[in-house]
Amino acid sequence: MTSRSTRIRRKGGPPPKRTTTAGPARKRGRPTKYQPEFAEQAKALCEDGAIDVDLADFFGVAIRTISYWKTAHADFLHALKAGKSVADERVERALYQRAVGYTFDAVKIFLPKDAVEPVLVPYREHCPPDVTACIFWLKNRKKDEWRDKQVHEHTGKDRGPIETRQYTDIEAARLIAQVLLNASEADNADGER
Repeated sequence: MTSRSTRIRRKGGPPPKRTTTAGPARKRGRPTKYQPEFAEQAKALCEDGAIDVDLADFFGVAIRTISYWKTAHADFLHALKAGKSVADERVERALYQRAVGYTFDAVKIFLPKDAVEPVLVPYREHCPPDVTACIFWLKNRKKDEWRDKQVHEHTGKDRGPIETRQYTDIEAARLIAQVLLNASEADNADGER
């Protein structure tokens, strides 16, 4: 341990000189944990639905390390994209089947009274279409026809722009008086009938 006087001198004095060695420059920092076989392992995990957090847990690294590996190792990035694409396609197929309905083979197991072994009865079960899945599918596949927000455009004569005109106060008062007069005449005509 250094004495207080030594620390004070070093603080105020010039920094200690570094010795350099001849040869190639050494990289700084901790060596990477990345290994080329991680790309195939990550692809397999992503095909099973893993996300970046799951990959970080599997490889024993931080999530930002997974992000760094994506930028530093092109093979790792391509493996992730390929694996996630497989999982996404599987979900698309499942959503489509849920939207249109599907049938699958199933087995019912019975244990009759006084029976020694259970009885297996195969049958076909049908899942009807799911309205929510249908709506979700259509809103994403046919956006113009099924989205909640419809866009309406207003146009003027012959699909041209809407023409506007600025009125003076006197012209505006005359128009309002004319509209009110027409409305009152219409009310009187309805009352006489």
